[in-house]
Amino acid sequence: MVRKLIATLLAALALDGAAAAPRGDYPLAIVNLEQTALRAAPRDGAQQQAQLAAGDVVEIRGERLNYLQVYDHRRERAGFVRADRLHRTELAPAEMPALLAVLRHLRDQPGQEALGIAYAAAWLKAAAPAQLAGSDAQHAFEALGTLADRLAERATRGQAAGRPGEAAAAAQLETAAALGVEFASFQRGDRMQICYTGDAWKRLLATGASGAQRAAAALALSRAECSGDDLGVSERARLTEARASLLDGVDTDELPAYFKNRIALRRAALWSSVAFDRARAAQSTAGAAAERALAELATVVKTELPDEDLPAYNDAAMRVNAVRWAAAAPAAVPAVPAGLAVVAAPGQAPGETCVTLIDAARGASAPLTQRCTFGLVWTASAASDRKGNALALAVQPLDGWRELWIFQVRDGKWGVDVLPPAASGPELGYAEFAGWSPDGRQLLVAREARSEGKYRRSFEVLRADTLTPERQSSDPSSLGAFQRWQDAAWKRASVALR
Repeated sequence: MVRKLIATLLAALALDGAAAAPRGDYPLAIVNLEQTALRAAPRDGAQQQAQLAAGDVVEIRGERLNYLQVYDHRRERAGFVRADRLHRTELAPAEMPALLAVLRHLRDQPGQEALGIAYAAAWLKAAAPAQLAGSDAQHAFEALGTLADRLAERATRGQAAGRPGEAAAAAQLETAAALGVEFASFQRGDRMQICYTGDAWKRLLATGASGAQRAAAALALSRAECSGDDLGVSERARLTEARASLLDGVDTDELPAYFKNRIALRRAALWSSVAFDRARAAQSTAGAAAERALAELATVVKTELPDEDLPAYNDAAMRVNAVRWAAAAPAAVPAVPAGLAVVAAPGQAPGETCVTLIDAARGASAPLTQRCTFGLVWTASAASDRKGNALALAVQPLDGWRELWIFQVRDGKWGVDVLPPAASGPELGYAEFAGWSPDGRQLLVAREARSEGKYRRSFEVLRADTLTPERQSSDPSSLGAFQRWQDAAWKRASVALR
């Protein structure tokens, strides 16, 4: 299986008769520098036939002066290249230590991804079958996966920013693809997400790698952004469960604290998605998945979070908080007069839930109002004000996105207002009830969202009748209303106060 992988991965280096591959009776060379000229004659002033890129592989057909006569199978062009711009290799076992040394160096050189991938390909091609399961092979697969992921990230970032300087990343994608490395593209709003398909990481796991290598592979193979929007509900749920199971197989005991945090954050995010999927499928294990997500987030040591991991921490916290009500038992309809309550029942359409607001004193036979949704209704979250004039309810229409419904009476008529996490989106976030003022005129709300590339967390004091902000802050301790009226259950359970 590994040999089959290498045959696919190294099409440009194959010696077994591929149509566009070297024939095998000539030595090979790797182009070491960008914008290397392939010329018609061994002279600096000779006509340029093509421009080679770092990482391209060519056959050496001869040598004249300080030039090598080569053939480029990728472009189907022959010509001459200055010898000092190429690295000759015989793809023999004797070459492997030098190839691996260069590969290890290039792995930590941003901007040299395609060149590093070419050296990884050369090392794998030179290796004997028995060597493909050893520690050196693990280093080679890890380097290959790291380089391919970084190249995909560079290309995605460059497309989003539209920077001319990142055009080199797109060119390197072509070079890597010519070596057999596969990438996939996913539409994310108005931008394109480019991802490495992860074959090297899978092979690394198959070699029995452990510790940090296994953790790196599991993180690379469990990225939520590298999934197509065309997946069905059941298929996406199975993929999420498989990714969560993959992360559970990582032993974090010997990992550095910051690396443990990364595993815990990814687990928290995945288990929150598992909880959402299970709750949508009405599975009894949804609560256990939500509890697992909360537990994983609680293990994160904030003092050991590097700056680059803060966005992942905030994203995981939003996902976990959005689904935390799955871990709570559904609220029961009061059997005795006790004010407002909500009843959730299946609607007419498949997957639809209709929420009915009732006054327990009048009973379910005289509902106050009703609204239907295709989201998850967390009835355990229902919280009414003291006077029974309004009720807040958490409703989650999407994984990682939870809204706040406000039932209230205006001019003697009941209605429902929806408070989203952010005005744009939906992407990732939650809006949640944090308390009522004693007179019911003010509503305390915590909101957190990442939308259109911007992150924001705020604690707000709203007018209950219009839901317009009166005061807001990123720190609840600076708002007197939060000090006096915040709901005790919210303060105890919400992730917003992390």
